[in-house]
Amino acid sequence: MTAPAVRFERISKRFVGVQALNDVSLEVAEGSCHALCGENGAGKSTLGKILAGIHPPDSGRLFVHGNAARFDSPRDALAAGVGMVHQELAFCENLSVAENLLLGGLPARRGFVDRAETQCRARKMLDEIGADVDVQMQMRELTIAQQQLVQIATAVCGGARIIVFDEPTSSLSQAEADRLYGLIGELGARGVTCLYVTHRMPEIYRLCDTISVLRDGRHVATQRASALADGELVRLMIGRPLGEYLPSAVDRPTGKELLRVERLTVAGKFRNVSLTLREGEIVGLAGLVGAGRSEFAHTVFGLEAPSSGSVFVDDKPAAIREPIDAIRLGLGLVPEDRKRQGLVLGESGLHNTSLPILDRLSRAGFVRRREEEELTQSFFTKLRVRTPGLDAPVAGLSGGNQQKIVLARWLAARSRILILDEPTRGVDVGAKTEIHGLIRDLAARGNAVLLISSELPEVVALSHRILVMRHGELVAEVAHEEATQEALLRLMAGIG
Repeated sequence: MTAPAVRFERISKRFVGVQALNDVSLEVAEGSCHALCGENGAGKSTLGKILAGIHPPDSGRLFVHGNAARFDSPRDALAAGVGMVHQELAFCENLSVAENLLLGGLPARRGFVDRAETQCRARKMLDEIGADVDVQMQMRELTIAQQQLVQIATAVCGGARIIVFDEPTSSLSQAEADRLYGLIGELGARGVTCLYVTHRMPEIYRLCDTISVLRDGRHVATQRASALADGELVRLMIGRPLGEYLPSAVDRPTGKELLRVERLTVAGKFRNVSLTLREGEIVGLAGLVGAGRSEFAHTVFGLEAPSSGSVFVDDKPAAIREPIDAIRLGLGLVPEDRKRQGLVLGESGLHNTSLPILDRLSRAGFVRRREEEELTQSFFTKLRVRTPGLDAPVAGLSGGNQQKIVLARWLAARSRILILDEPTRGVDVGAKTEIHGLIRDLAARGNAVLLISSELPEVVALSHRILVMRHGELVAEVAHEEATQEALLRLMAGIG
């Protein structure tokens, strides 16, 4: 028998206040697609980052192709044939796509960067994964989905024989995800080993032949995917049985109109978008990446000035010129990109949660610390936020726990109108179910929710009605009773 491509032997890793991994041992077979599953904070990403040279283990040994390995940097790992596609994107945003793709080895001529050759090689790398991205654009100008594709191209085309995929489809449309699935199949045919971290159950069974489960930093089980039912997998991940993954839409009559948008337009992004949200209503907003959904949400929340159109709150004209105006009117936004738009990463979970309501928590210019802590702790408990303490910086938390803190902020602010842009992106199945339940509870209490999601089962299950955007325009409205994934996909793509 050949040696496994990767062997973790009693790996442990501790960060400040958190034991991320505890005595983890498992093997990854050569040429396999091996899933790493578990709740947020279970240690999946940390294990992948140890393999990719981002974190050194505190104890234990790592073997690659049978040889003991210890990587002090991602460059060392790549030299040994190990690459990684990260969930949380990290680029030089002021450089072009081409420069980011070849940053480790820019082609030069007479001591200067050969820009023509750089762009040529970059186009070939993107063509290999079927990504249509302008290599001359700066990274900051790309959507999150396009940035994710650039990162995938960097890992796949870098010659790695072992690739760690950490939530690679969390920002991709279904069409882009399908292309990635095909690419992973091609990599397997070439003998490339994939360690695949995801919270999406269908992906696990579509792509992976073996599944390892981590819980609270420990290795719980490794089994063949064909022998592990999804219900048993969830039980292993969260330590308890889980009922339905997706609840039904809220069964209650809607109340008065809370938000009305009339013919809102931002030149070059979306045009003439009109919609209403009522008390107790969840309205889904579906569309392919680039359809204008996030841009519409940002404009309603005051992050971008509209070219034309009107917004009404409680049937009164609303002058929303910046986010503080929206917050005062009872609007809250959970943005798609939590790191750049949703959090102050260097600050604590406590301060991130209380940011919009400091005036409410203050007396004579001083924040009432005990009230701030009690309020924050109540929402952290409700959302099961895993953190070493209220004062721990959010930068050190898992992506799912960061997302919960963004949600906690708007719950603390008592927002009546919630715009949720990909609220379960990068969230494990247990937390996802809790967030779905929270969305239902919000609607049941009379809040209005605009749910923007690329996960069609989520949109179909939760929404009273679904609006479809295509190329910056609203093209259809579908009632909950008539909504199917196939019908929505056709409307989103303009087929039939």
